[in-house]
Amino acid sequence: MKQILSILFLILFSATQAQDPDRFKDELVEIDERYNSVWDSSKETVVFTGSSSVRMWHNLQELFPEYQIVNTGFGGSHASDLLFHLNPLVLKYSPKKVFIYEGDNDLSAKKKVKDIIATTKEIIAQIKSANQSTQIVLISAKPSIARWNLKGKYKRLNRKMSKLAAKDANVEYSGIWKTMLAKRKLKKEIFIKDGLHMNAKGYDLWYDVIKNYMN
Repeated sequence: MKQILSILFLILFSATQAQDPDRFKDELVEIDERYNSVWDSSKETVVFTGSSSVRMWHNLQELFPEYQIVNTGFGGSHASDLLFHLNPLVLKYSPKKVFIYEGDNDLSAKKKVKDIIATTKEIIAQIKSANQSTQIVLISAKPSIARWNLKGKYKRLNRKMSKLAAKDANVEYSGIWKTMLAKRKLKKEIFIKDGLHMNAKGYDLWYDVIKNYMN
């Protein structure tokens, strides 16, 4: 009897962990409508995608006026969500370069570093399968006030991401962790009230790092 109950529990647990195709339905529709009339398929495109730290970076096009920027960030997403929606968020735009920010929410949700890396590898594989010449930039997980207690896991994930990027000529690692610290202490003035997302000062720090990966 106990064995049967254990099997049923595992089945129910697996079902609750399954990918919900409608979880980001409204956001995906909004993104599609936003770029439907302005995206020019004849121009080279740079896609920024990932969770809310990308979604809330509203002035990317102004920062990089020489590029056609598409921001498909979707709030609350995990790496598995990006993998599930990779076609409408990335592949659809046939990008020359893709900047990816995932892993932050994954670790907060107690996902294992090895699983996040495995999903990231699959994301890279699918992007390369669509176009071998697409360049991919993995943006490191950021430190934050709200999740500072997880800094050890975040730093471990970043080390794994860096090693992953080092193995592929078309994949780079953009480390934004250190620029958000001052002598190993978090720069608290760069965050909004929730202690998780950044204000303009925080994005200025990101820009100073990420601009080096645009060319």
